[in-house]
Amino acid sequence: MNTASRIILLASVGLAAACGGSQNGGEAPMPAADENPAAEKQAAPEQAASGMPRSDAPADARLYFITPEDGATVSSPVSVEFGLDDMEVVPAGTDKPASGHHHIIVDTDLPPMDMPIPADENHIHFGDGSTSTELDLEPGEHTLQLLLGDALHIPHQPPVVSERITITVE
Repeated sequence: MNTASRIILLASVGLAAACGGSQNGGEAPMPAADENPAAEKQAAPEQAASGMPRSDAPADARLYFITPEDGATVSSPVSVEFGLDDMEVVPAGTDKPASGHHHIIVDTDLPPMDMPIPADENHIHFGDGSTSTELDLEPGEHTLQLLLGDALHIPHQPPVVSERITITVE
């Protein structure tokens, strides 16, 4: 399915995929979890019920944190660098095979793999193609996980996701 068809499909279910200039990596707001009942359920890719089209990802694609390391004790703001192998990082809205843009999942489970990734304090978008950021986190233990989204913020098939790491902010 081409990009135009995918945009029409998303618009027909009331979702926006436009990008603008904002603090969360140039992303326009996506529906909040409370506006999207499907976002409340953790669906495995093979259980996708929406039928939303998903971009293919190479089976050997790997997404990971360069920094911080799992178990690190850090201070806020936390410097975070993202690594990606066998795919290209491109801005949101760019429909190119084997490419996508980063999202950091903070202190929550992964969203459903068959819907656009929400944009809120727990799902931070980097639609400008960023590969690093600084996060302001409260003192305490936090979990971080990376998830790659396609041109329309939908996770790939198979999903390109990092291991979940735990850090402590002093």
